Amino acid sequence: MTDSIYRNHMNEPKSQNLKPKSCILVTGSAGFIGFHVAKRLLEEGNTVIGLDNFNDYYDITLKNTRNEILEQFSSFHLYRGDLADLPLVEKIFADNKIDKVCHLGAQAGVRYSLTNPHAYIQSNLVGFTNVIDSAKRAGVLDFIYASSSSVYGDNEKTPFSVTDSVDHPVSLYAATKKANELIAYTYHHLYGMNCTGLRFFTVYGPYGRPDMAYFSFTRDILEGKTIKVFNHGKMQRDFTYVDDIVDGIMKALDKSYPYEIFNLGNNKPVKLGHFIEVIEKALGKEAIKEYLPMQPGDVLATYADIDHSRKMLGYEPKTSIEEGITNFIKWYREYYV
Repeated sequence: MTDSIYRNHMNEPKSQNLKPKSCILVTGSAGFIGFHVAKRLLEEGNTVIGLDNFNDYYDITLKNTRNEILEQFSSFHLYRGDLADLPLVEKIFADNKIDKVCHLGAQAGVRYSLTNPHAYIQSNLVGFTNVIDSAKRAGVLDFIYASSSSVYGDNEKTPFSVTDSVDHPVSLYAATKKANELIAYTYHHLYGMNCTGLRFFTVYGPYGRPDMAYFSFTRDILEGKTIKVFNHGKMQRDFTYVDDIVDGIMKALDKSYPYEIFNLGNNKPVKLGHFIEVIEKALGKEAIKEYLPMQPGDVLATYADIDHSRKMLGYEPKTSIEEGITNFIKWYREYYV
C-alpha cells in the first residue's frame, strides 16, 4: 500500500485531544504494553476501561500482578472477557462514555501461530473487528491500535519504512496484523474514523512477556540452564524499551490523525549475540549457549525507520539497550529472586 493511500486528510473528522479525565478503552490491559499504557493514562488523571481475558499463553500470575497495580486506581474499571465475545464488547461501549480506543489486545507470538492458528483468527481478526465496529456504532472517532514490525516479513531494504510494501508476511501472526491495518483503513474511509496503527519493534522491559527471548535468557542464565541462540546469534532486532513505546502511544492518542501508520522502534538494531552479552554483564554471569539455525516464521533483521514518527508524532526513543536491560534485570531480581 502506498504512502498516498495511507493518508486521506480530506474532510478530516474532529478529534478530541487527549486530556486528563478522558475515558480510554485499553484492550489487553493486563498484557505487557497494555499494562504500561493504562498505568501512564491513570497516572495522568484519565479514566481507563480495561478489557483482558487473562489467557494462559504465558504466566497468568504476572498478568494478575499487573492488573492488581491498575486496580489501585479508583478510575480503573476492568472487564474480564474475550475480544471475540461481541455481546461483551458491545456492553462495554454501552456502559461507558468512551472518548478513545487504544486497542492493544491480541494473541501475540510468531512461533505459537504455527501450531495454534485459530487463536490468532479469533483474537486478532474477529476480536479486532468486534472492537472497531463497536467503536464506530458508539460514535467513537479515535481508534489507535497495535500493529507489528512483523508485517515487514523478509524485507531486504533497511531500515523498514511505512511506505515499504508489506504484502509478503512470513507468519500468520504477521498476516493478521497486516489485515488489521487494512480493516482500519476501511473504517476510516467509510465512516470517517481516525485510525492510527503502530508497528512495534521488539518491545522489552519490566513486567515483560515471559515468552520473549530476553526474559527466558535471564531466567535460564540465572538457573544455569542452556539458552537457545537461533541463527547462531546473527539475527538483529530493533529492541525498544517499553517506556519509549508508551511515549509513542501517548502521542498517537493525543494526535489521533485521520489515518496513519507509524513505526515505534529504537532505530538502532542490535545483534542477538551482543544483546546476550549485555544481559550477561547485567547479571554478572555467563550464559551456556546452544547455537541453532533460524526458526520458521522468524526474520533475519528488524530495523525501524522512524523519520515519519519523528515528524508527525515528535517521537524520539531515549533508552539505550544497556540502560533498558539494567532496568529489566533490576525488576526481575525484585519480582522473581
